[in-house]
This record gives sequence, C-alpha cells and structure tokens, in this order.
Amino acid sequence: MQKKRFSPRERAEDRIIALQNTADTATPLMDFINAPEFGRARGSLPSRADRKVWLKYGHVMINGVVATNVKTPVLPGDWVELNQTRPFVVFSHPRMQIVYEDDDIIVVNKGYGLLSVGTGSARKEPTAYDILKEYVKKKHPSNKIFVVHRLDRDTSGLMMFAKTPEAQEAMQHNWNNMVLARTYVALVEGVVRDESGVIRSNLGETSRFEVYSTKEQGEGRPAATYYKVLERGGGYTLMEFSLETGRKNQIRVHAKDLGHPIVGDRKYGAKASPIKRLALHARTLRFAHPITHRDMNFELPIPSKFIGLMRHS
Repeated sequence: MQKKRFSPRERAEDRIIALQNTADTATPLMDFINAPEFGRARGSLPSRADRKVWLKYGHVMINGVVATNVKTPVLPGDWVELNQTRPFVVFSHPRMQIVYEDDDIIVVNKGYGLLSVGTGSARKEPTAYDILKEYVKKKHPSNKIFVVHRLDRDTSGLMMFAKTPEAQEAMQHNWNNMVLARTYVALVEGVVRDESGVIRSNLGETSRFEVYSTKEQGEGRPAATYYKVLERGGGYTLMEFSLETGRKNQIRVHAKDLGHPIVGDRKYGAKASPIKRLALHARTLRFAHPITHRDMNFELPIPSKFIGLMRHS
C-alpha cells in the first residue's frame, strides 16, 4: 500500500489518510481500515468502535465515493480515504449519482430529463454541471468543475466531468485516443432482424434544430453507428450501440433510419412512450485517465424499465 498525494489546502483543513489496495484480492472495508499499513499512516491502529463510527457517519470514501457498509469490498487498485477530522461532503441528488471521483475527474450516472450543461441564459432549471459545481464548492470554495462532453437531456447514463483545467484539456484535445470504449443500450420499437450491423449516413440540422439523415454528398457530416441485438421480446428489441462518430442525436436518428425508432422518441418516429421516457442509456465508459493514464472502466446496469417492457408486454 502507498500514500496518496493531497493538495496543501486539503492537508491544512482535514486530517486525511489515503491508502491504495495493492494486493491481488479484495478486502472488506472494515478489515482494510484496520490493516497495519493504515495504522502506521495514522500513528496507531483504530479501535473497532472508532471504525464503526467513521463508517456510520461518512468519514470513509472508496474511489471518491462515501462508503458506510462494513462489508463493502475494497478491490485491487481501489483508493480508501479516511478523514479523521470530519465527515466527507456527501453527494445526494435524486437525478444523479456519483460513480467515481478523484482529484482530477468525476464520473456520474446522469438521470434522464436532466440537462448536462446550460444551453442559454434564459434557462431556469439546474443542470448536471450546476449540481456538481455546488457539490465541489462545499468541499472548498475554490474548487471548480469543467465540461468534457455531453449527454442529451433525455438520455441517461455515464458521463464525465473534469475537476482541473489540465484534465479537461487532456480529454477534449485527445478524445478519440483517450476514450477506449463507449456503448449505449436502447429499447427500440419492433423486431430487428439482423443480429448486428452498421448504419452510415450524413447528419445535418435544420433551422429548427432537428437532426436529419441524408445520403447526399457534401450535405451534413459523416456519421457511423454500430449496433448489435441483445434480446427480443414483446414486439421490442433491446440493442447495444457504439459510435464511430459523436454527432448530435446520432443514435436516435440512425435508429429511425433502421426502421426501429427508440421507444419514447416521438421526435424521431416513435409511436408511443409506454415507460414515459426515452429508452436510451449510456451504459459503459472506458477511458485512459487524463492525468495518471490509468485504465478506467465503468459499466451500469440496463434500466429495469427497458427489461420490464420487453419481457412483460
């Protein structure tokens, strides 16, 4: 195990100890914070009562996320942080969860219906950016959040923000090389025949901000979407999509081109909205960490409403 570096302001305000699990196996959190290496960093081994209090009241984090369950596994490579001074600031929001956080990045699960970033001065609703900015400033007034990429308002799932200008610049200027895999799941109307394939067209945008697909040369921008079928049932098809290009509304428009619009996507040809949302979810995100270059790999479950509609229709 090794000690993690912290900025001076973090050391000045809080007594934080951070250790990494460098073993090849997972360890229950309660046992990990009682390890001899942890005791040496702290100066003495904590009592069992101390450990229970720390966990109960939010003094312990794994990979930047507060952990309270004594049985939570600390996986190989995980960082565990203990704040002996006070509880960590706990993030809680009904439409977004933090999946991972460190000094440079935050990975979140964004809920559907939540804007990623503001689109104009007239907007009134808080965005994912606004919510995270408020959260990091509770930790320290000088903390900031930086936009790396976006998800459509009605698309749920994984997205990343930077916490430093350096991390933002590294990701944005080298996006295609830094992002190793990014997949979406969608429930579409009808039964898709082919098991897999690719949809290619040019995507343009009208004056009313509606994206359209065309085969005309010189019109729009080239776009390619790969797909494969995961499951069929109830007159629907559960599909996985991955992008060669990242155009606005690309998956939604290409699903329409396929003749199978995404459930709930009335803008692009869906007949109905039985689950009261767009059935599109950013499920996996794998990238090279912009600062440490560590391989970061995240995966979310398929939304239960997608499965339920397909299997019980």
